[in-house]
Amino acid sequence: MDTRIPSFIGTVALVLTLLSRPAAAHVDYVTEGPGEALDAVAFAISVLSNPVNAAVFGISGLAVTGGLAAYLWVRPTIADIVILRDVLVGYADLVPWMLRLSVGLPLVGAGFQGYLFAPTVTFDPATSPVVRILFIGLGFTLLFGLATRIVTTIGLVTFGWALSVDPGVVLAMEYVPAFLALLILGGGRPSADHMLQRVASTDGTYYGRVDPVHHLKGFLDTTTATYREYVPVIIRVGMGVTFIYLGLFQKLAEPGQALLVVEKYNLTAVVPVDPGMWVLGAGLTEMLVGLVLIFGFMTRGAAAVSFVLFTTTLFGLPDDPVLAHITLFGMASAVFTMGAGPLSFDDWFGRPAQSDRESVVSAD
Repeated sequence: MDTRIPSFIGTVALVLTLLSRPAAAHVDYVTEGPGEALDAVAFAISVLSNPVNAAVFGISGLAVTGGLAAYLWVRPTIADIVILRDVLVGYADLVPWMLRLSVGLPLVGAGFQGYLFAPTVTFDPATSPVVRILFIGLGFTLLFGLATRIVTTIGLVTFGWALSVDPGVVLAMEYVPAFLALLILGGGRPSADHMLQRVASTDGTYYGRVDPVHHLKGFLDTTTATYREYVPVIIRVGMGVTFIYLGLFQKLAEPGQALLVVEKYNLTAVVPVDPGMWVLGAGLTEMLVGLVLIFGFMTRGAAAVSFVLFTTTLFGLPDDPVLAHITLFGMASAVFTMGAGPLSFDDWFGRPAQSDRESVVSAD
């Protein structure tokens, strides 16, 4: 076996022990000011030059790598994993509903509270009523699943406009893959689109005589069907890029600001390591989880860990805006349901079948 593979796994594993802690957050959402200006490389070297910190990273890495290797060894004999995967596949038709909820709710909140996708980019609802109505309208129509593809197209255009107004909107980049996925999937079910399509396409209905768009919806459903298999790729890669951004630019590149989070929430009392260890561990964890998702390695496991990470973050950082993370919750749920999809390590590697009656399935 290529020795680089276990080395990479070990690097990923040594920071996964921090995932159960409230480490992942949009730093800008919970801090004021940039913090002390620190050189990122010098900061990392100084943290790892501490023998205690180096030992924590090394021992954690060995322990988690051993656990991961043991799991991979016994995995073909675990019937629970096969059953769980089969159950999750049965939920695939509910993914559009998951995504609509996870995008629609924060958009409604953004319209009422007055911010452009990211809570740090605000506008005055009193002086910008059109923007407020736009966000609320986008949110509610997505929640209802009405004209979903048209609404998501408007959402993508609105995100591009907001990004041109203030580059800080990039903090909410997870909206883009969610919008793209809905553009391909449509409203799914349950949704107003599905309900109206069934009524309009049935002979003898009054609504079918007056509805002008159900033929267009049928055409779009047929046209996008070819791309549906790539929806898991869009969502997991989008999540992965978001994680890498949070880890690299929000923490490792700006350790001074990340240290403010550690100080504000007294995180060293939760786990008694020095503040630098918290920042470096959180940043590396987010980056490596992002890479795992992008490459599609044990994807459902990574999605489950992401979900736990988001949950503990919200409990650990009580003033972190909940609405700002709902989209990521929905994306993690969708990835956990669908798995890695094509163009992934899981799809390429597969998993040995338990018996002659079982086909080889994805490794995630």
